[in-house]
Amino acid sequence: MRRPPLKTPAFVVHFLNYGESDRIVTFFTRDFGKIKGIAKGARRSRKRFSNAIEPFSHSLLLFSRRDENTLAVIENCDVINHYPAIRSDLGRTMTASYLVELVDRFTAEGKRSLGTFQLLEDFLGLLEGGNGPEETARFFELRLLRLSGYEPVLERCVACDRPLDESSGVLFDAARGGVRCPRCDRNDQGSIPVSTGTIKTLLMGGQMEPARIGRLVLSENALRESSQILRHFIRHILGREPRSLQVLDEIKKMT
Repeated sequence: MRRPPLKTPAFVVHFLNYGESDRIVTFFTRDFGKIKGIAKGARRSRKRFSNAIEPFSHSLLLFSRRDENTLAVIENCDVINHYPAIRSDLGRTMTASYLVELVDRFTAEGKRSLGTFQLLEDFLGLLEGGNGPEETARFFELRLLRLSGYEPVLERCVACDRPLDESSGVLFDAARGGVRCPRCDRNDQGSIPVSTGTIKTLLMGGQMEPARIGRLVLSENALRESSQILRHFIRHILGREPRSLQVLDEIKKMT
């Protein structure tokens, strides 16, 4: 017997077409974590699910299911925010797709995470409001790593535990989960040199209220270095590069 319908705010993580008219959709919900459901007739009836099951749409989801191990049935989905400003720009669209892909990769099905849900809502709102896509992505990555239990150690050396010396650069060691000071340099080719200025900016941005992040301007060097170390760390954790990030790189090459 199917349980009574449940209602929750949700973000569309991804979908795939099924059969002639249906779609199987993965949602990241506020109250139930990540769930997968089937939207019957979604491709045939545009009016019923209009804009509500497109990637990174924020919607109010009504669904039912027999138990937590079965595919949910999507009864209805009403748009809360379709993010028109993001969708009008290809770079921002792919950045938003990257954010939801990261949430998908770093969350388990059926595991509730209010912090991650709020993080995604806040940072899609920043993108929609005009914040720089690069800065938005970097600070999102840093906060998602923290919420997922993978926060990199940036304020001290992971080898000797000394606080960083602001006068010199450091090395980011993904295998050790943070930075190493010059004293602990092992000539490891897998480590990435990074300036203490970039580390300081990341630490500052990681603690700021999301609404204030737009005031923090990153230099070209800080953007380049922070992208390099965080992408490298995420790739180390996941075992591969997120697909949406590869597409985003291709877009940047064309612009």
